[in-house]
Amino acid sequence: MKRVLTALVLVLFALWSIFLAPHWLFIGVVVMMACLCYHEYSAIAAATGVEGALVLGYAAGLIAMWRLDALPVVVLALLSYSLTSRDLNKALGFAGATLLGVVYIFLGWRWAINLRDIGVWWLFFALSVNWVGDVAAYYVGRSIGRHKLAPRISPGKSWEGAAGSLIAVAAYGLWFGKQAGLGVPAPQMLALSAIANVAGQTGDLAESALKRGAGVKDSGRLLPGHGGFLDRLDSSLFTLPVVYFFLLWVVGRS
Repeated sequence: MKRVLTALVLVLFALWSIFLAPHWLFIGVVVMMACLCYHEYSAIAAATGVEGALVLGYAAGLIAMWRLDALPVVVLALLSYSLTSRDLNKALGFAGATLLGVVYIFLGWRWAINLRDIGVWWLFFALSVNWVGDVAAYYVGRSIGRHKLAPRISPGKSWEGAAGSLIAVAAYGLWFGKQAGLGVPAPQMLALSAIANVAGQTGDLAESALKRGAGVKDSGRLLPGHGGFLDRLDSSLFTLPVVYFFLLWVVGRS
């Protein structure tokens, strides 16, 4: 019951943020989500042995979100700071981990703002494909899953579940594109849905790999029954940029 109630609150909050929140407040929500996810990411990084002021990632990430063209300067600043490390063997690990957090977390959330600027239904699509895919993967995998997808990373996932997720999201994307009047031809919508699903599943596995390498079960404890925010949003951090750049490069939306 605790898990269901938490999921319900999260979905309602997401819907309000997407469709009803004023633009300035939506940006505030996105920044908050980015900071919460980075907090959990930095804890995972620290658990793997990364040393240094990972807290600098907040400032670096927010600057990159605000001005994407400042990213090269952010990279140089982080590398320069790493030179102050007492153990220079740790300098590369710190700079790399912090920069990864900036790109993975903060820029991942930046695309949520860009997608909402294109249209609220596109942002909803980029998030909802993960909800549909997760449900389909769970039930298909539980029913007929026999072949492990990535046993070293996530033993509970199966190829059958992954295939069920892909099929469900492809069908959902075609239906949603028509119902929401997105104006994208069916072949492009089908391709986008499939690519977004693969990206989401990859994002889930990527975060699982980080946690397994760090020896932690959940990224945090802020969400009763669900772990941390990064646990729930790992797929979205991959689908948000994929959907945005597909619209930009293939569909011609911006």
